[in-house]
Amino acid sequence: MSQQNSYTTEEIAKILRISKLTVYDLIKKGELPAYRVGRQMRVDESDLEAYKAKAKGEYRQASAVNIPQTGQAQQSSRYEQTGIGRNIIISGQDVSLDLLAGHLEKKDEAYRPLRSYVGSLNSLVAMYTGKADIVSTHLYDGDTNEYNVPYIRRILCGHRFVVINMLSRWAGFYVQAGNPKQMKAWSDFTKPGIRMVNREKGSGARTLIEEQFRLANIVGSDVIGYGREESNHLAVAGVVARREADVGVGIEKAASLVGVEFVPTIRERYDLVLLKNKDNEPLIQAVLDVLDSRPFQKELEAVGGYDLSQTGKIMYETR
Repeated sequence: MSQQNSYTTEEIAKILRISKLTVYDLIKKGELPAYRVGRQMRVDESDLEAYKAKAKGEYRQASAVNIPQTGQAQQSSRYEQTGIGRNIIISGQDVSLDLLAGHLEKKDEAYRPLRSYVGSLNSLVAMYTGKADIVSTHLYDGDTNEYNVPYIRRILCGHRFVVINMLSRWAGFYVQAGNPKQMKAWSDFTKPGIRMVNREKGSGARTLIEEQFRLANIVGSDVIGYGREESNHLAVAGVVARREADVGVGIEKAASLVGVEFVPTIRERYDLVLLKNKDNEPLIQAVLDVLDSRPFQKELEAVGGYDLSQTGKIMYETR
C-alpha cells in the first residue's frame, strides 16, 4: 500500500504562500483537516488538494446567492454537525504553554489545542484579527515600568479581554563563564568592542531590549551584533556559548540548559490573554481551573526557573 504524503503547518504555509497563523486559522475553522503527531500538526496531501479545489470553486462562484458562513458561526455549526471539539490556537513560545495545551485537552474534550510559536506582539495582533484564542505576552513598558497591560490595551482596542498570570521569571544577560566583559547593566552594551546577539522583532525579549536601550539613550545600530537576530532564548544563549557574541538577552532557564552564565536584570511577568465573549466564557473558566490545579503547577515547578506565586490571578480585565 502506498503511503500518502503529509505536510507540516510550516510546509503548508510555504506551499500556499500564506502565514503560518493563517494556516492555523484554516485548521481552526475546519476548512483544512489536520491531525496531531506528537506536538506537531500535519495535513494529508489529499486534504490539501481538496481544500485548493474547493477554494477555486468558491472563487468561481463568488456571486452565488448562498454565501457560506464564516468565522464563529461557521465554526459553531461544524461542532454541531461533527461533534468534534473546538480548535483552540495557543500562541507563544514558552514550554509552559505546551503543558497548558496538554492539560486543557485532558480536562475537556470540547477543546482541541493547537500551538503557534509566535512572539508576544505578533500573538496579540493575531488575537486582534481572530487568529488566536489564547496568547501569552511578556512585554515591558519603560514609561510605566509595567508588563503587558499597556500593550494589550493598545493592540486589543475595541475588544473586551482578560489578563491572567501564568508565571513570573527572571530575564537578564547571557554571558560567558566568569562574565569576562563585566556585563552588569544596560549601559555596558556601549563598551568598546562589545558584541551582542538580538532577538527577532515582535518578541518579548526584543521589546525589553528596545525599551531599555531607549531609556539608556543607546542607539541599537551602534552596538555590534544588533542586526543579528535569533528566534528563541536557547538560540541566543547558544550564540554566546559559542563565543560568537559577548552578551544576549533572555530568560534564566535557557542559560542553565546551554551552559552560559546568567546575570538577572528584571523579574518579568508572563501573562495569558483571552477575549471576553459568550463563546469564550467556558474556555476562560477552563484555563483558570487548569492554572489553579496542583498537577499543572507541579509540572511547571519541575521545569524550574518559574515563580508561581500569582499563577491563575486575574491581573486586569475589561468590563
